[in-house]
Order: sequence, then C-alpha cells, then structure tokens
Amino acid sequence: MGNGVEFMRTTQQFSITLPMDMAEVVEKKIKSGMYASASEVMRDGVRALLELDAALERWLREEVVAGYQEYTADPSKGVPAEKVVDRIRARRDAKRKR
Repeated sequence: MGNGVEFMRTTQQFSITLPMDMAEVVEKKIKSGMYASASEVMRDGVRALLELDAALERWLREEVVAGYQEYTADPSKGVPAEKVVDRIRARRDAKRKR
C-alpha cells in the first residue's frame, strides 16, 4: 500500500487431508446446518483442542504437582498402587451389584 499502512492478516489458509471417517463427520456437520463450511468445523475442533490442552495443564498444575508435593513432604500419606487398584475394583463391583 502506498500510504505506508500495512495490514496484518488475521487468518491463514491451510490445505488438510483427513481420513474418510473424519471427513464424513465434517460433511455431516455441514449438511446438518450446524456449520456453514469445513473451515468453521476445523476452527471449532482447534478451539476444543485448546480447551483440552488448558484443562490438562490446569489438572497437572493443580492436582498432580500438588499431590506430588504433598507426598514428598510426607511420604507416609502415600497409598500403594495395589490399594488404589483394590479400591477401584471395589467401587466397580459395588456398581455392578446395583
């Protein structure tokens, strides 16, 4: 542009290849009217991925690191893996009996 003003693009075009099952999902979303284009479907998919990444990061920071720090501060609070598995099995068995 001759006036010294430059414009930044706010989008970037990609060419992607999807497995047929994923391509069918994209097509179904468009045909259903939920989305107007494959680009809209992809944008929602990337947003969902970003949300999942953020949730995983929060979980790691708030739960895993905190639990590890608690354990290293007092190892007597640790629970052996066998006991954890036994608790999980007991819960599963209790649900099956309902």
